[in-house]
Amino acid sequence: MTIADLDTLDMDAPIYDPAAFRLTDQEAELTSLARRVAKARFAPRAERFDREAIFPTENYKDMHEAGLLGICVPRENGGHGAPFRAYMLTAAEIGRYCGATALTWNMHVCSCLWTGALTDDLEMTAEQRATHEARRATHYARILDEGAIYSQPFSEGGAAAAGAVPFSTGAKKVDGGWLINGKKIFASLSGHADYYGILCGEMKEGEKPSRRDTMYIAVPATAEGVEVVGDWDPLGMRGTVSRTLLFKDVFVPDDAQLMPRGVYYQAASRWPHMFMTLSPTYMGIAQAAYDFTVAYLRGEWPGLPPVKRRMYPTKQIGVAQMRLMLEQTKALWFQAITEAGPDPSREQVMRAWAAHYTVMENANEICQLAVRTCGGQSMLKSLPLERLYRDSRCGSLMLPWTAEICLDRLGRDSLYQPGETDA
Repeated sequence: MTIADLDTLDMDAPIYDPAAFRLTDQEAELTSLARRVAKARFAPRAERFDREAIFPTENYKDMHEAGLLGICVPRENGGHGAPFRAYMLTAAEIGRYCGATALTWNMHVCSCLWTGALTDDLEMTAEQRATHEARRATHYARILDEGAIYSQPFSEGGAAAAGAVPFSTGAKKVDGGWLINGKKIFASLSGHADYYGILCGEMKEGEKPSRRDTMYIAVPATAEGVEVVGDWDPLGMRGTVSRTLLFKDVFVPDDAQLMPRGVYYQAASRWPHMFMTLSPTYMGIAQAAYDFTVAYLRGEWPGLPPVKRRMYPTKQIGVAQMRLMLEQTKALWFQAITEAGPDPSREQVMRAWAAHYTVMENANEICQLAVRTCGGQSMLKSLPLERLYRDSRCGSLMLPWTAEICLDRLGRDSLYQPGETDA
């Protein structure tokens, strides 16, 4: 069955109804496409990817066929040119059917979103912009023409991914390019991406590393000195295959830069919503847990006997609690992603932290309620709820905006105006 044939399949209702939430035509089309592809192709494979902790390679081939690998590639470069909110809504639909696919797809898409629509909002000289647009066109062509997959290793085991200190992975300028040395942990797509979009610090002779000198560079997976090490056998998000990456004197040419020197720091400072892009996966998981519970209690889940359990008051209360939490989460998250843009207000940034925290924590809470409401069947690996529960627990732990970081920043900025101290 081709992607075009998927129009004939029965569809689930959208997470965000296009009319009720006043979605753009592009948002309605992309979310519908994602829902069709993910329900037909990704959902039947999700159990195997989770059980065997293997990367969803087949799903990426389907996304390439459907044009979803280039969702945030600008239109002038041949992609959909989806802005931030359109991508976030589309990613939530994919997370509904396979969390590991949505989460890893985020790493890939950010290489286009950050270098495309987001970077277009930032300040650059005319020379910088011309160079950047020429370089990004090369990366985009690889994605669209070859189906190349980009990852975005972030974590190093310290405070760098949270933006508190410079990245310890370093890039040193040499003739014709850069030498990369360092390590990235929890590096999703390790061994499966074609390029690793490395965030690293520019190492300047005689100067201490600075966050202002953060570089964003695409390292080919086949480059000499790149090594993938360690096992991958986690609680949840097993299909992300987030092993450890090592870089030892890895040379990349100048045109491997995904952003011009110094621009990443500007992006992180002026476009903070860029760090919300992990959250759609968990918005989708929350919806999936609710969907499963309703279908199960109505006796409508495929492969199970048509036994109805909806008449019991305890089940009705459980579903009501899930629905309340789901609607609250959807509303706050939608508002936050709608406000995303350069130079947001203090209140908008705080709302983004609140929305990110709420999605990550409520996804797991909704899954817990689903387990309790559905009962013993929910423990079976043949059904998706057990996987949804495990995957949902991982969200609040993920940098750069873990649940703890969101709480810390919300508390601080609620009580202190900019520049205020107790001295």
